[in-house]
Amino acid sequence: MSLQFRRNEDGTVTGRNENNGFTVTHADEEEVKRQLFEDAGWEYTPPPPPLPPGHHRFLLVHEEDEGDCGFGDERYTGLRARPPEGCVPVDRGCFALECRRPGRTLLDAVAGTVAEIRRAHGVVMNAVRADGRPGEWSDIDAGGEDAAEAVAHLVLTAAHRSRRLGYGRKELVRLLDATGIE
Repeated sequence: MSLQFRRNEDGTVTGRNENNGFTVTHADEEEVKRQLFEDAGWEYTPPPPPLPPGHHRFLLVHEEDEGDCGFGDERYTGLRARPPEGCVPVDRGCFALECRRPGRTLLDAVAGTVAEIRRAHGVVMNAVRADGRPGEWSDIDAGGEDAAEAVAHLVLTAAHRSRRLGYGRKELVRLLDATGIE
């Protein structure tokens, strides 16, 4: 099934279910989504309310290339019982925390949370996920030339994207330092 959304010049949004031709136009984008999801027989979940200024919403994940990092793993016992303020443990096929945390920027909020978790629980949360965004790491052998290229790609892409978004070296270094990487 394919649902299409288009913003119109007059400020309205048009949504269309390509399978059956159902089309709806409305000034409220969420109302368009709700009606299309209802037509498709899917459950519609409205977006969460906006956060106060200076707060950020993100999903922190702990995953490992080898070994089990399931939600029930004993390494996360303390973190499940005493997560950082504004974070809720969730099972995403691995241990994760849904967080709503303060920070000057998203990177600042993530770095502060990663550092707090590392200090208090000895766990390095090593990924941030956003729904609908595919991962950028492929299945490659660790230590090989392909692995080095992948890491270089990720670091360079992060630096490039950060610069484009107005983040500087200090924010990136703080985020790296928060992981405890040597």
